[in-house]
Amino acid sequence: MTVQEWLLDGDPAIRWQVLRDLCDAPADVVAAERARVATEGWGARLLALRDADGRWAGGACFPAMGWERVEDEGQPWTATLPTLVLLRDLGLDPRSAAARETAALVRENCRWEYDAERFFDGEVESCINGRTVAVGAWLGEDVDDVVARLLGDQLDDGGWNCWAEHGSVRSSFHSTINVLEGLLAHERAGHGSPAVAVARRRGEEYLLERSLFRRRSTGEVADPAYLTFSFPPRWHYDVLRGLEHLRAAGREPDPRLDDAVALVRSKQQPDGTWLLENTHPGAVHFPLEDGDGMPSRWNTLRALRVLRWYGA
Repeated sequence: MTVQEWLLDGDPAIRWQVLRDLCDAPADVVAAERARVATEGWGARLLALRDADGRWAGGACFPAMGWERVEDEGQPWTATLPTLVLLRDLGLDPRSAAARETAALVRENCRWEYDAERFFDGEVESCINGRTVAVGAWLGEDVDDVVARLLGDQLDDGGWNCWAEHGSVRSSFHSTINVLEGLLAHERAGHGSPAVAVARRRGEEYLLERSLFRRRSTGEVADPAYLTFSFPPRWHYDVLRGLEHLRAAGREPDPRLDDAVALVRSKQQPDGTWLLENTHPGAVHFPLEDGDGMPSRWNTLRALRVLRWYGA
C-alpha cells in the first residue's frame, strides 16, 4: 500500500483533504467526500456528543464541571471551543445543517467563563480570541469586534501574547499562530481589510524572522517542543503548524524557512509516513490516532502538502 492509499484508507476528514491537496481531484469529488464528515467518522461522533443547547461539556473553553486545574496535567479538550476548532480542522462543511444549527445554538447559549461574554464576542486572551475568530469566520458569524481587539493587541515586535494584559511586551509563538490563523480565516471569509492584511503579514514576519523556531537574539531553538509535531495542536505552536499556516496563506517559499522544511523532511520515516509526537495532555472526546510514536495520517498529510507547496 502506498502512502497515498494509506491516507485514503482513513477517516472522511482525512480523505477529502488528501483528494483536494495531494490528488488534485475534481471539486465535485472533493465536495462529496467532505459532506461525509457530518455523517460518518470523527465528525459525526463529535456532533453526536453536542449538548442539546449547542455546547459541549456545558462550557466554552472548559467543561462546566467534573474537572479541576492541576499543573502539568493539561486542560480538558472537551468543551465548546476546542471541539469547534477540531470540527473546523476536520472540515465539517459550514453550510451543512449540523453546522448551521450548531452556530445558532452557540450564538444563543454559550458564554465565556471570563465575564460571561457571548461566545462570538470573544474574551481577553489573544490565543482564545484568535481561535474564536477562526471558528466564527468558518461558521459565518460576526466576529468583527474580536478582530478589532486583536489588531489593537498586536505588539511592537509584530506578534501577540496572551499575557499582554498582564504587562508582557514580547510576543509568543503560541499566541501568534492562533491569531494568524484567525485573521487568515476572517480574510478568506470575505471580511478582510487592508488593516487586517497588514497585521497578518507583520505577524508572519515575526515567525519568519525567527526561522519559525529560533530566538531572534541568539539563534538558539526557542523551545524544543516546537520541533515536535502534534495533532490536534490545540493552542500550542510547532514548526509544522507554522508552515501549514504560511502554505495556506499563499506565501511564497522563503529561504528563512529552509531549516524548518529540512526538519520536516528529516522526520519522514522509511515507509514514507510521519509519526505522531507530543500529544498535549488532557481529556479528549476520543483519540483520533494510535498515540505518540505511531504513524500519523494527520501529520503525514500535513507534512506532504507543506513539502509540495515548498517544492521539496
